Amino acid sequence: MSARRIRTTVALSADLLHEMDEVVREGRATSRDEFLATAIRNQLTTLRRTTIDADFAQMAGDSAYRREAMEIAEEFAASDWLKTR
Repeated sequence: MSARRIRTTVALSADLLHEMDEVVREGRATSRDEFLATAIRNQLTTLRRTTIDADFAQMAGDSAYRREAMEIAEEFAASDWLKTR
């Protein structure tokens, strides 16, 4: 991740800004910038996980994919069994 910082403007409702400032005053965040950056990172992580979960759900419902996965698992079953011994 780049350390380069770009200044931007964000419009927030007064109640969100007040709550964020409370968190900073209480020392649970070092600054508004840090709070917003953390919130954005967390949201991006959630969105990525949601996309991955949706992809896995689609794969689980795909009979051709499941058949291929079973064939691959069967091909490696003997060598996997030997590794556990």
